[in-house]
Amino acid sequence: MSRTPIQIREDLISIWQAGVNAVLPDRLVSDNVFLLLPDDPRNVDDSDYSFEIGGEQYPLSGIDRVVVVGGGKASGGMAAGFLRICEPILGRVEVTGWVNVPSDCVVPLEKIHLHAARQTGKNEPTNDAVFGTEKIIELLESLTKFDLCICLISGGGSALLPAPAADISLEAKCELTRFLSDAGATIQELNTVRKTISRIKGGGLKRICQGKRLISLILSDVLGDPPDVIASGPTVDSKTNATDALNVLRKFINKPTQNDSLNKIFKYIENKSKNETQYAPPKSAQAEKSKTPVQFADEIGNKTYENETGFVKNIVVGNNAIAVEAAGMEALRRGYNHTLFAANTSEGFAEDVGARLVQLGLDMQNTATDCLIHGGEPVVKLVPKEIRGDGGRNQQLLLAAICKMLNIVKNTDSQNSKIPIAILAGSTDGEDGPTDAAGAWIDQIAWDILVEEMQNNPNYDPNEFLKRNDAYNFFKPLNTLIKTGITGTNVCDLRIVLDCR
Repeated sequence: MSRTPIQIREDLISIWQAGVNAVLPDRLVSDNVFLLLPDDPRNVDDSDYSFEIGGEQYPLSGIDRVVVVGGGKASGGMAAGFLRICEPILGRVEVTGWVNVPSDCVVPLEKIHLHAARQTGKNEPTNDAVFGTEKIIELLESLTKFDLCICLISGGGSALLPAPAADISLEAKCELTRFLSDAGATIQELNTVRKTISRIKGGGLKRICQGKRLISLILSDVLGDPPDVIASGPTVDSKTNATDALNVLRKFINKPTQNDSLNKIFKYIENKSKNETQYAPPKSAQAEKSKTPVQFADEIGNKTYENETGFVKNIVVGNNAIAVEAAGMEALRRGYNHTLFAANTSEGFAEDVGARLVQLGLDMQNTATDCLIHGGEPVVKLVPKEIRGDGGRNQQLLLAAICKMLNIVKNTDSQNSKIPIAILAGSTDGEDGPTDAAGAWIDQIAWDILVEEMQNNPNYDPNEFLKRNDAYNFFKPLNTLIKTGITGTNVCDLRIVLDCR
């Protein structure tokens, strides 16, 4: 089926947007949280309202407060969605809460305070975020056995919920995070370290909570959806320890360094690792403990819950796979034969992923498939600041893809011919690195502009832009930067590849 360049551009953007729309947080909360009316046949106690969350019911009889806490790029939308569900009971049960979000996600809510914990485009912990986290800790410490706590967690929560250990300053923590990110550390490696130097990450928020029941609704921005990694797992016992964190540091940092802050954190984690080794129980005892479920007699509903985390229930309500599948449905609606793929492990460097997408796109021209939809999240190894430009992982990925396509055609005298494939790469949260773009795309219209620009401007060399991490300024003249603003969700990245035959 032949499509015009304008149609292909519309399809690229619309398919990607459909994926983003499917993981908007209020929709995901509504799909997983239900308020059962007293006369609802599903209600276990038809004399009162009940929540049904993750397949379990929580009668509201005997509950004094429903307290909502959390943090993340999507947590504000999750809070708004939860409040809409609660509307019939707002006069019956006290609903209150505090949630840390980026400044662009702050909207007035009647019962839940959305706290501006950082500026948009600067994904680092701030003093405002520390202040907000302390407010959340105060709320958790005030809970009683008559309170139900709902925790809303999404990507970005690591930066939005900072509570550094007593011996670690916020500035030192930020400096370490920047260092590891610039060195190409994965989100799993970053969070392994962050959990070790935090009071609430790695299950700390769960340990602080004094309520009767803690239900954590999680929107995943981590491949494979490990709840202990998403936002550094504030309601999940960590599967890593200080020794693991120490190994991450040794991988990226040559000790001693010339940086006092890094040396101090290195020493803190070293000491913590030694204490873990000294006081760890025998492995057989640990294994036996992990097999024993924790029983919790719920006085509120006179029901006994039994699960591995006791009074905590962690539910992943949305992830990258949902966005990929929804994008596939839109592609099908537009007449494409599509193939879907959602990565569940680290993809490696953006440049390699970009080159791989080009090859996959070229390969599909010998098949009935004319649309590839890929989800994932690569990493970018940044060049030194003095030569570094602007961009993000999706822009870097797409620029690498363009470089590969140019290499393929440079000896065929076909740079002015029809582009074989069109590609879009964008972050579902609307933020790609420290820029105002979610990503970018390349299609026939942009390809023609690119070829002309390269012919007229010898300094416009895609490989040079790639080498200095300056993809943002490469795509500016092409007018193909995706600028959605903050989307309010966050489930990694979504890439669309269309056959342009």
